[in-house]
Amino acid sequence: MKDGLNDIQYTGRVPGAIGLITACHAAYYHENRGLDLSFEIQVASELAAFLDRFDPARDGLWLAWSGDAFAGSVAVDGSESRGREARLRWFIVEPDFQGRGIGGNLIQRAVSFCEDAGHARLFLWTFQGLEQARSLYEKAGFRLSQEHEVTRWGQQILEQRFDLPLKA
Repeated sequence: MKDGLNDIQYTGRVPGAIGLITACHAAYYHENRGLDLSFEIQVASELAAFLDRFDPARDGLWLAWSGDAFAGSVAVDGSESRGREARLRWFIVEPDFQGRGIGGNLIQRAVSFCEDAGHARLFLWTFQGLEQARSLYEKAGFRLSQEHEVTRWGQQILEQRFDLPLKA
């Protein structure tokens, strides 16, 4: 589907999605947050496992494109749900495409999917310092529910969980 305001197209799974999403995350978080190779490995392995067990009734994946250029992604993982809870994952917008409404559109697609799929709650894990993303989460109705310090990906970070109750 094409977004007329931004001339952005949105697709589901495509060949090469694992590599595109992983490369985008690895480059962005290494350059901007200093995360090490363990972050890239975790993204690639968890994303591959997600796509291997993908069930369209509970899981979703959306990629944003500007022409042939990858612009961003988001996923909904309903596989680990206790009850009807799903997890928002692999949300990112390429830096050249930030500020064009793509991030908000991706999150809204994920939220709408979860409501249609009957998930009662959508949650995500992130870490402190990603203010642009946090602003989008909060605009969509997510609220901070937990935070704790961890050493992960070569950094000491304040990990945060955000939750969104849904109209299922």
